[in-house]
Amino acid sequence: MRRVIVSAFVTLDGVMEAPETWSFDFHDEENMKDALELVLGAEALLLGRTTYDGFAEAWPSRKDPMGFADKMNTMPKYVASTTLREPTWHGAEILDGAHGDVADQVAALKQAGDGDLLMYGSAALMRHLLAAGQIDEIRLLLNPVVVGSGRKLFPDGQPRTALDLVETHRYPGGMARLTLRPCA
Repeated sequence: MRRVIVSAFVTLDGVMEAPETWSFDFHDEENMKDALELVLGAEALLLGRTTYDGFAEAWPSRKDPMGFADKMNTMPKYVASTTLREPTWHGAEILDGAHGDVADQVAALKQAGDGDLLMYGSAALMRHLLAAGQIDEIRLLLNPVVVGSGRKLFPDGQPRTALDLVETHRYPGGMARLTLRPCA
């Protein structure tokens, strides 16, 4: 059965919006290698609409010698949206929230294959799937910076949710990876 693995950049004050404006100061060769291994090991992407829009604009024109861009551009993509009708990025398929709960559609996807479903960012989708028991692992890439404002991973009023911290790793550039799993 497939797993849903979330990978998200987050600041010390919980912001995950616009990581391209604050996370690159903390990237290094080791965390780039880990990111490559994660994407190469995934079967498909699972994205919310906002993340999809940004990725669909940026990734099709990218190339890199490591194969990250090729993998991103050729793997299947499942996009949770009630408004997207004609996805433009190769391999994108819509999980239409207007036609049933996206969590049920993700549960069916998990049963339909063997390779992991990798979700980048997509905070609202992540929270919905976490509440529905469809997230298997969250890899937070904690950046040692406070940005003061922006959309948060978990906004005020989020219901209490217990997670098990199963691994931590500090990268040379200062970023830390926290690997969490929902408590049983």
